[in-house]
Amino acid sequence: MTIAITGGTGFVGQTLIDRALEQGLDVRALTRREQPLRPGLEWVRGDLDDKAALTRLVAGAEAVIHVAGVVNAPDPAEFERGNVVGTLNVVEAALAAGVPRFVCVSSLSAREPELSVYGGSKARAELLVMASPLDWTVVRPPWIYGPGDRDTLDMFKAARWGLMPMPPREGRSSLLHVDDLARLLLALVPGGEGVIHQVFEPDDGKPGGWSHYEVGRAIGWAMGRRPWVVHLSRQSLLRAARGDMALRRHKAKLTVDRANYMAHLDWVVSAEARPPESLWQPRVPTREGLKATAEWYRENKWL
Repeated sequence: MTIAITGGTGFVGQTLIDRALEQGLDVRALTRREQPLRPGLEWVRGDLDDKAALTRLVAGAEAVIHVAGVVNAPDPAEFERGNVVGTLNVVEAALAAGVPRFVCVSSLSAREPELSVYGGSKARAELLVMASPLDWTVVRPPWIYGPGDRDTLDMFKAARWGLMPMPPREGRSSLLHVDDLARLLLALVPGGEGVIHQVFEPDDGKPGGWSHYEVGRAIGWAMGRRPWVVHLSRQSLLRAARGDMALRRHKAKLTVDRANYMAHLDWVVSAEARPPESLWQPRVPTREGLKATAEWYRENKWL
């Protein structure tokens, strides 16, 4: 089987490619830049705006796993271009090539599209996939972490200094290790009853998710520290975002858009939207996964 992957050079995509190759699948992945050669992996030069590259990417593939997207941007137009138009281009390429299976990686933020430009763009991308005649499945991951994750790195750095700024105390979130997400995406490729035309919200299996205080202390434990967890109100998050954007401009990690959805109190997956247990179950306990992630950061000189 050949699967076509967008976003293969990103945090999730790299793990997905590793697991696919381990399973003996042939992989074709999209990339903007030259990449190292690997047995079983064919890189296709291009991006989501390059329709010719997308045609090459999906040609002869049995399934597409669409991972690529814009997570953080200072301009709403970038979210629209990367998440909405980009998804439409991949869907059209898959349809033209007669690819029978389409797995789309969305975001839990799509459940609350009015909270952020990012969430709204992911929700519109989902609608494009759902309106297509493809045999689609949409996956809405919650907070993803693991080796190679740059978004969570700053939290580990903060824990090292004994201070953990976190969203409001009342908020709760689900977490998921990147390896568990990759296994789910590959388990969905064959499709079948109860999988096609479904939206799934996977997590680590912790009922009710994690409070922000619990997450802060768990990351501190992973770093061998007992940090002081400081909860920031919505107003404080927005002030911090404006400061980060003024300081780092387009490279800011905490934008106003991101602060808006971080301040939301419920990012816990819906129990009824979890994937069927017969198909997939999480394997990585979150505390152990966070500790292994901290070790990876240290070994790779990120900390």
